[in-house]
Amino acid sequence: MAAMDRVFHDLHRQGLLLLANVADAGGARLVERQGSKAVATSSAAVAWSHGYQDGDKLPLALLAGTVESMARVLNVPLTVDIEGGYSDAPEQVAKVVETVIAAGAVGINIEDGTQPPEQLLRKLDAARNAASQRGVDLFINVRSDVYLKHLLPAEQRLEELLRRATQYAAGGANGLFAAGVVEPGEIATLCREVTLPVNLLWRAGLPSSAELQRLGVRRLSAGSSIAEFLYGAMSGLTQRFLENGQLDTSGLKAHSYAELNALMATKADNT
Repeated sequence: MAAMDRVFHDLHRQGLLLLANVADAGGARLVERQGSKAVATSSAAVAWSHGYQDGDKLPLALLAGTVESMARVLNVPLTVDIEGGYSDAPEQVAKVVETVIAAGAVGINIEDGTQPPEQLLRKLDAARNAASQRGVDLFINVRSDVYLKHLLPAEQRLEELLRRATQYAAGGANGLFAAGVVEPGEIATLCREVTLPVNLLWRAGLPSSAELQRLGVRRLSAGSSIAEFLYGAMSGLTQRFLENGQLDTSGLKAHSYAELNALMATKADNT
């Protein structure tokens, strides 16, 4: 475990780290076999794989079991998306962090969402303390949702993201996940001004990986996009098989994040 945490930190100093986010141990094994230097979960993909919506709804026991099953088959570092920590209470976030570390994770993603950055700073402190007690130099990648959730008008987003990045770096974050940023000029400014390694989320229209590396990006995540395509393909194959008993692989397409998250809703989620 101790070696893996050092390896994962070092990967953020060695060019552009590409992470094809997965949902389960089989996917983790496959991604490692394809040559990935580390494996990352997608919170949405993990939740969907258990029939839950994304958005802090997955029971901790299911998350722990998933992480443990991945760590069992991996020989590379594993980082886990814990959304907002599955709680607004820092002490509960610490419990989540302790759980995923015990299951084999050496990195986490944690997001600010629509909450003020001060709330995430309290969670950051709790996460760092929990990791220290376990003797793990946990890589804490902070996702700021200023762009992803359109928290401010477009012309104000970069300034706010830079402000938050400064706060998060001072609060003990190891990386900044600037999800939703795609414009090359803004990417260049982030990489120049932010002291943390910058992580971007894949989006259509994003510059090539070579250009991202030239701009200074250190990490690129697929997010839930791979799971969205896989579930879309399963849906298309299943529909045609049920219609005519044939496995027709032509014309497969992805589901959207919104479609999949709506699909996983239960009556309890709507009450």
